[in-house]
Formats: sequence, C-alpha cells, structure tokens
Amino acid sequence: MLDVIDRRIVDCLLHDGRATYAQIGSRVGLSAPAAKRRVDRLRDSGAIRGFTVLLDPAALGWRTEAYVQVYCTGTVSPQELRRSLGRVPEVISACTVSGAADALLHMVATDIPHLEEAMERVRAEPKVERTESVIVLSRLVDRPMS
Repeated sequence: MLDVIDRRIVDCLLHDGRATYAQIGSRVGLSAPAAKRRVDRLRDSGAIRGFTVLLDPAALGWRTEAYVQVYCTGTVSPQELRRSLGRVPEVISACTVSGAADALLHMVATDIPHLEEAMERVRAEPKVERTESVIVLSRLVDRPMS
C-alpha cells in the first residue's frame, strides 16, 4: 500500500521520469538518499514497473492515427496479446475490451501506406483473425491520465 510520500513520489515521476533523486526529495520533503530508497522500494514492490520515453508522434513525422479493433481466433490471454502487439512499434497503446472485439489498438504512422503495412503486421500475428479500423481526422480532447 502506498503512503502519502510514495504517492507524491509517483506523481513527481509521472510528470518527469528523469527527475533526479535530489529533485524528487526536494519536492516530497526527503533527502536524495531517502528518495532513492523509496523509489527502489517502489520498483522492488512492482508499483513502478519501469521508466519510458514519451514520444510526440507528430515530431517523428507520424501524423496518421487510427483506432483498430482486433478480433482473435479462440481464446487469447492478455499476456499473449501484449507480447504479439508489443512487437509492432506503430501500436502506441493497446487494451483488452468488452464486446465482440478482443482488443483495441491506437496506432500511428507516417501516412496511409505506412499504417496499412503496420496493420498487415498486426493481422499476421498468429491468433489475429481480422481487424476493423477507423482513422482519426482530428483530435478534440487529449488529456494525460495522471
């Protein structure tokens, strides 16, 4: 269970995953070594699973977006889907969903041919039967989930 300081550390890392232990400590009222111990404990417990880079797809020239429903054959575990869909870099988020589809993907690409090629790689995964997609025309609301 996270205490108030742990939650503040997590919040700090969500806003800046590259914050130093001194910066984290300063923001939550701890010394740098104490902040490091807390972060290490959060990692050891699995509360923090890792650190990553958030990319701006537009800055990379990836301006075409789509949401893709994935329908699988048979029963597929979320772990299997995570492994197979994680191999497609154009998939920037994926989740299992209720309803007829097994998963919903958010994909980005440079253009329609690039998106089509990436979707072909998704469909080539062993348990994927078919996909249905919609292309994003414009973003109306885009909030971080922190």
